[in-house]
Amino acid sequence: MFHALATSTRRDILRRTIEREQSVSTLASEYDMSFAAVQKHVAVLEAADLIVKRAEGRERLVRANPEMIARARALLARYEELWRSRIARLDELLAEPPAPRSDTTGNSTASTDTEDPRTEEGV
Repeated sequence: MFHALATSTRRDILRRTIEREQSVSTLASEYDMSFAAVQKHVAVLEAADLIVKRAEGRERLVRANPEMIARARALLARYEELWRSRIARLDELLAEPPAPRSDTTGNSTASTDTEDPRTEEGV
């Protein structure tokens, strides 16, 4: 489904067929590409079940499949919620001050304001 939505032309075809059912030739007249190229875009959308194509005489009419669009929207909403929660958790972690680390003896290795007397020269 997301492969089908990967190009701006296919997203535009889908948008136009949501508004109303259109013939493939009408769709093709709006793009600076061959009729065959538009047919291929329509075929990708149809294979993803995002549009439905039907024959009416010699014309092929296409319309958006609202059920599949709703499923795609719900899936994207779940992904958005997942990533927003992950980013919020990352923000929380970055905002927390680092905890003091301990060396292998259990002593804190965090720096303090007091000087160690062993660091004076000659000791």
